Amino acid sequence: MSDPRVVVVEDEPQIRRFVCEAVRKEGCASVEAGTARAGLEAIAGGGVQLVILDLGLPDMNGIDFIRELRTWSQLPILILSARAAEQDKIAALDAGADDYLTKPFGVGELLARLRVLLRRHALGNEATRIHRFDDVEVDLVSHLVRKAGAEVRLTQLEFRLLAVLLANAGKVLTHRHLMQAVWGAGHAEQEHYVRIYVGRLRQKLERDPTQPGHILTETGVGYRFQP
Repeated sequence: MSDPRVVVVEDEPQIRRFVCEAVRKEGCASVEAGTARAGLEAIAGGGVQLVILDLGLPDMNGIDFIRELRTWSQLPILILSARAAEQDKIAALDAGADDYLTKPFGVGELLARLRVLLRRHALGNEATRIHRFDDVEVDLVSHLVRKAGAEVRLTQLEFRLLAVLLANAGKVLTHRHLMQAVWGAGHAEQEHYVRIYVGRLRQKLERDPTQPGHILTETGVGYRFQP
């Protein structure tokens, strides 16, 4: 089986080479693109498993790049950007990006995010009934949750929120996305619900709810389930 191919869309040559070198050390083949158009053409050529994208491109806004790509591809997109404002992160994630790293970033964190997204892509649309993390087992069909072998009682909304997080493991989900997926479109602005229910899940499932290892907060943006 050939190495996974990663397209790196970044207009700064030094950063592009740095990212490509890190990607290759992880055992992936990297394809460099200095413009949005070159990136889209490389992706359209096929055989690509993941896209690493800088938002500040010379020929197209990064958000527009994501929206255009999402009209014909569901490839995982990892954003690398110097834009640290919460609204930029939310805009990129709402447009269809899967994860977001702010420059400067560590190589270790970059590769950890890359591995999670590649695993998700490799699974494709395959439905997974049983999910396990730490001493927790979740059966999505039977709606059964066990921790250390003992059944954990979840409300319907708690279970639905957990199911959405598990189905998108490794992906940053905005407050708005979670509200629409769990509570419905009419509740999109009531973000405090998400915080309350995430807190309940942590109390019931995490080893240390005050320092969660799996249901992670992306400050000001949303949440991520880290497998």
